[in-house]
Amino acid sequence: MARPIWTGTLSFGLLNIPVSLMSGERRTDLQFRMLDARSKTPIRYERVNAETGEEVPWKDIVKAFEYDKGNYVVIEKEDIASAAPDSHETVEVEAFVDAGDIPLQYFEKPYVLVPAKKAEKGYVLLRETLKETGQVGVARVVIRTRGYLCAVVPQDDALLLLLLRYPQELVDPADYRLPVGKTGDYRISDKEFDMARQLIKSMSGKWAPDDYHDEFREQLQDVIRRKMKSKGAKAKIEESEHELDEDATTNVVDFMALLKKSIDSQKRTPAKQAASKKPEPAAKKSAAKKPAAKKSRSKSTRKKAAKGSTSSAKDTRKAG
Repeated sequence: MARPIWTGTLSFGLLNIPVSLMSGERRTDLQFRMLDARSKTPIRYERVNAETGEEVPWKDIVKAFEYDKGNYVVIEKEDIASAAPDSHETVEVEAFVDAGDIPLQYFEKPYVLVPAKKAEKGYVLLRETLKETGQVGVARVVIRTRGYLCAVVPQDDALLLLLLRYPQELVDPADYRLPVGKTGDYRISDKEFDMARQLIKSMSGKWAPDDYHDEFREQLQDVIRRKMKSKGAKAKIEESEHELDEDATTNVVDFMALLKKSIDSQKRTPAKQAASKKPEPAAKKSAAKKPAAKKSRSKSTRKKAAKGSTSSAKDTRKAG
């Protein structure tokens, strides 16, 4: 099984659900190597100084931004780190919107959110509530060093995390020459519309993704196999499976209390602002904490959090 990209939390309101972020796509492109046609040996790419022609070692290479032709400003690792968001390993839901409100061109790349052990209750609660309301969560996530806008979307038994493009990354279709105006301006007759409707109806059906295959890749693979067979080559295929790293211990939380507090904090005030303005009871601070605990201090932190959350749950039941 594939390894998680990171292990952290999915948070909305004051609820924190331990999850692993897993890739939601499988690359099937055929990889090619560049060879010297004369000797059939691999070609090596070298990092060469444009002026001296000498090879430059990795330790002497820096990143730079060309702000004018031939003029650069060097960007250090510290500069990139300072621009990265602070909330790593957290999917922080900032709002919920109707699923149909996000245009298709905003969706970019899929991931799968997998709940940690003993975190299934919160996971199922969010998944089923999103299904019932027809909404998706708009959130922010940091993958490696870059921050992304994303949507948390329910699908069957899963919660998917779909990366979204920012508006600045999209081209306005109006920038292109498109046919505008009324249909009558294009001399489309009623009979042509009727025929088009009949054609669409005759070709209509349910979406069946398994009916579609990458025929180009399959045919190219056949070509490769035939060429390998003609040369007497044997393919060596190695597949490695890695177990999913899961956070075995999860905070025991009072979902009703956290949900009620989250709803109370939404009185015309964004969740983030309200949480920062309102003081929280000490027993619930561990559950409301946004970033996931680091591995170096995870054992002691989880024990304290579990103890505090358990006492909170008992107090809530006594009050009830």
